[in-house]
Amino acid sequence: MNDKIADEKHLYKMKKKKAVVDERIARATEERGVLILMKGNGKGKSSSALGTLVRALGHGQRAAVVQFIKGRQETGEYLFFKNHPMVDFHVMGHGFTWETQDKQQDIAAAQSAWKIAEQMLASDRYDLLVFDEMSYMFKYGYLDIEPVVKALLARPSKQNVIITGRTMHRALGEIADTVSKIEDVEHAFRKGVKAQPGIEW
Repeated sequence: MNDKIADEKHLYKMKKKKAVVDERIARATEERGVLILMKGNGKGKSSSALGTLVRALGHGQRAAVVQFIKGRQETGEYLFFKNHPMVDFHVMGHGFTWETQDKQQDIAAAQSAWKIAEQMLASDRYDLLVFDEMSYMFKYGYLDIEPVVKALLARPSKQNVIITGRTMHRALGEIADTVSKIEDVEHAFRKGVKAQPGIEW
């Protein structure tokens, strides 16, 4: 096949592709905030959510983060965003549940973090909210799902929300707009590589 024929075939394919993409763009006319769920056993759910937060900040949007499990040590994202004028950053503060081994303390911490998140959901001050590892709160029974779904549905129309965690409550899946699943193919930890700042936290 000579170059001219190959170029013509490529041009034909791209024109068809553009027509499909343009049609989809034309159909997407609704303007509102979305609920995004980042789930799965693979690494990168929080990182993806925080990357989206950076993107929002680039557009001058105000954002907030509530981390529902992290807190035993300061994460890189907390150290970076804690003094950012356009980000409110809250950490539940007790670390992973298998470290505290105090269920009542974990429940109290989760409910305290939820009160902060609930106030954010009711405020039109925020363009983007990230509820990092919130899904575990339902898995462990630390939070009831019904008030959370109610608050998500009643939030300001332009507010975007991202919730991360390995597993997601079915009720969240039913109201989500975008759901991404990150697969665990391989992880350095299983090869004996120690967790390190800047990668794991």
